Amino acid sequence: MPNLKDFSAIVFDLDGLVLDTEGSYFAAWKMAAAQMGFELEDTFLKCLSGLHYQAVKQAIATHCGEGFDVDEFTQRSGLCWHQHVQLTGIDVKPGFYELMDWVKRQSIPFCLATNSHSDNARQCLALAHIHGIFDTIIGREQVKQGKPAPDIFNYAADRLNAPIQTCLVLEDSLTGIKAAKSAGAISVFIPSCLPANREAVQLADYTLESLVQLLGLLND
Repeated sequence: MPNLKDFSAIVFDLDGLVLDTEGSYFAAWKMAAAQMGFELEDTFLKCLSGLHYQAVKQAIATHCGEGFDVDEFTQRSGLCWHQHVQLTGIDVKPGFYELMDWVKRQSIPFCLATNSHSDNARQCLALAHIHGIFDTIIGREQVKQGKPAPDIFNYAADRLNAPIQTCLVLEDSLTGIKAAKSAGAISVFIPSCLPANREAVQLADYTLESLVQLLGLLND
């Protein structure tokens, strides 16, 4: 197992790691499906954590079966999500601001690498009032394959001018941990929902409860 402190750059996931967005996505998908006469159970929605939206749509279409209109769902879910976040906003995960202060004081290179489109990532960051923090945002559209393939993290390492083996990748989902391990990065699993995915726990180099705990370990 690599030393948690033996890194030269940090790569942040977005949904569920920096921002508490997954709950808003789940709520929007559930609402849109209900409007179309379909039910999405909470246990099923949790299985979609970390997936790119194209994979999410395919999984939901397969789950709902005959009569499910993917195009209608895409339109409805987008409207439902905007309505939801305009009412509730998007929360920033505990410990993020403190961790970023530490990273900047240490002059450690960092970036955001997400399975979402980079424009969507910027929109979410703006809704959470933390736009401008990440100078480098790597989205799904910038690489050939999204997570769980390693492409996003390999590209992130290139952008940060750091060997991937010395990049500390922070993820909250099995999909992200698979990508980090495939790339050869130091992987930290901070689950966005409990119980934590067992496969992700087994794969990750470290499993922590929160960004607050991570900062405490880095300060030891």
